[in-house]
Amino acid sequence: QVQLVESGGGLVQAGGSLRLSCTASGSIFDIRGMGWYRQAPGKQRELVATIPNGGRAVYADSVKGRFTISRDYAKSMVYLQMNALKPEDTAVYYCNAVNRNGIDYRGQGTQVTVSS
Repeated sequence: QVQLVESGGGLVQAGGSLRLSCTASGSIFDIRGMGWYRQAPGKQRELVATIPNGGRAVYADSVKGRFTISRDYAKSMVYLQMNALKPEDTAVYYCNAVNRNGIDYRGQGTQVTVSS
């Protein structure tokens, strides 16, 4: 099992920045990729960014050029740097990890609110 804990959400004005962090614990050596999803009220959960072990990051079109995902393998962490935030980025952001068997793990989520 993998446990994920997110931090770094909050309230920010449009155009501002936030950095989300996620720490993995448990069976971290089985992790094959990590990423971030988000879910806004009344909407389906959507992929924001993901990065496989040693691979290239993949971003949703809506965040390309504004968000950057990165990993610290030594600390079992994944980050999401969010710049030029827009009100439509408001959502609960969830950290995600996939293990070698294709099992998904998700954190409790952190709220990001962007005011106009």
